[in-house]
Amino acid sequence: MNWDPITQHLEAAIGQPFRIRRVLSVIGGDINAAYRLQGEETSYFVKLNRPEREAMFAAEFAGLAAMAATRSVRVPAPVTYGKTKESAFIVLEYLDLNHKSKQADERLGLQLATLHLQRQAYYGWHLDNTIGSTPQLNGQFSDWITFWRERRLGFQLRLAAENGYSGSLQQKGEKLSASLPVFFESYQPKPSLLHGDLWGGNASADNLGQPVLYDPACYFGDHEADLAMTELFGGFSAGFYAAYRETFPVDAGYAQRKILYNLYHILNHLNLFGAGYLSQAESMMSQLLAELK
Repeated sequence: MNWDPITQHLEAAIGQPFRIRRVLSVIGGDINAAYRLQGEETSYFVKLNRPEREAMFAAEFAGLAAMAATRSVRVPAPVTYGKTKESAFIVLEYLDLNHKSKQADERLGLQLATLHLQRQAYYGWHLDNTIGSTPQLNGQFSDWITFWRERRLGFQLRLAAENGYSGSLQQKGEKLSASLPVFFESYQPKPSLLHGDLWGGNASADNLGQPVLYDPACYFGDHEADLAMTELFGGFSAGFYAAYRETFPVDAGYAQRKILYNLYHILNHLNLFGAGYLSQAESMMSQLLAELK
């Protein structure tokens, strides 16, 4: 691996020379190769992918920058991104993570609620990004239900049809899409800044016990969508939820809507990983449709 082009981008971003002493391969998820570039005094975290994935890193850079600007929760500071002949890349602040604790989890609940109190005049985002390796289309919408129908639920259903999942899944999906207003009859979400991909693997704490969020898929939307995903795969404590709710109370209809919001992620898993998620997706749709009777 020729690190010189990336080092040149890095030096331009930080305004000073950077000499690599050591390159260490580290865990960086299923999608990207990840490395720690260790210098004389400072280290950086670098993710690599194919050159054509530069836009994915541009969107990640923008999301991290937006979250950092709120000063609500710590994220790895984005340094630079770009592409070389060999790969697209993003360079971030290197943080020593995996220090989660009960106290850090409670702090994260409060800090996430504070992040969600950051508002925008529209639903969506100024860039398309990715959810896993799937494109996540955003745009800017004045109506939340239209946004969720077209850019979240509908998009995943169209992908599923292209992947051969038709029949009952599509029939239930069409009925659910048409009935979305029912779930918002007494609830009008405000456009909160969301992490967008908030499962337990994208949250940790640094060596001082401060919570850290990373790998965002940011957009402005219903705060419940982020909160719902924290429940999908587990990893967050009762203290996290108590601290969150103390800062940002949750509407009584959340118990139903969290199924709707997590359906998006299960459909995405169906499209990414295959038919093992089909029955779960259909079951969630059936639960939601039962509420219409």
